[in-house]
Amino acid sequence: MTVYEALKICGSMIETLEKIGVKPGDHKYVRLFEDYRVAVARGEKVSYVVACLAARYSMSERGVYDVVKRLCRDCRSASP
Repeated sequence: MTVYEALKICGSMIETLEKIGVKPGDHKYVRLFEDYRVAVARGEKVSYVVACLAARYSMSERGVYDVVKRLCRDCRSASP
């Protein structure tokens, strides 16, 4: 399969995701966000969770906060 063929198959979905503000690389953070939700649901403090996830996923705390903010956003409010 070529890149063209992949885009032809998935193009409309990618276009829809782009319109609602999904960044192309956000798929990499699904596991991080799941870990965040589980830890917060257990009652752990958000700042502690963010610090642990930043260390576990080798990124800055600010980066973790940014990912969480993006993935928590309601995509229906951004859709056309």
